[in-house]
Amino acid sequence: MKAKFLVPLFLFLLLVGFLAYGLRLNPREVPSALIDKPAPAFRLAQLHQPDSQFGTDDLRGQVWLLNVWASWCVGCHQEHPYLMELARSAPVPLIGLNYKDERADAIQFLNSKGDPYQHIGVDADGKVGFEYGVYGAPETFLIDREGVIRYKHIGPLTREIYERELKPRIEELSRVG
Repeated sequence: MKAKFLVPLFLFLLLVGFLAYGLRLNPREVPSALIDKPAPAFRLAQLHQPDSQFGTDDLRGQVWLLNVWASWCVGCHQEHPYLMELARSAPVPLIGLNYKDERADAIQFLNSKGDPYQHIGVDADGKVGFEYGVYGAPETFLIDREGVIRYKHIGPLTREIYERELKPRIEELSRVG
């Protein structure tokens, strides 16, 4: 009779254990299947010059950061002051991917807050973001000279994250080659 109650109790305790473990994980540390793989190629219209395009081929041979952002994104508003600072001091180009946004809203956002990007591609339908495995803005990717994704950060970029995670990787990738 007691054995009938022990099996469900054991299963319940096992489930609670898995739940407790899962709650301790950091949701910003979602592994990307694209790390150490070639960045998906794109060629997009530029935000400020819709008749002009740029893409991954134009960035080959240099280490660069791809920042996925949108005017509707709360986290993008949070990280933007740091991106403005980073654009003045970063040793690599900061490239923007305007994700699922209205062109006029994106331009208004940058006109009011400043434009930290060397180029901004318009990904209005989210296709490029999908190919990069974007869960939502903001997300930042570090891409090496060969066009390989070396790091992905989900959420607003901060000075602490840059100093701890990106800066050492950028320095290493910049020395190589």
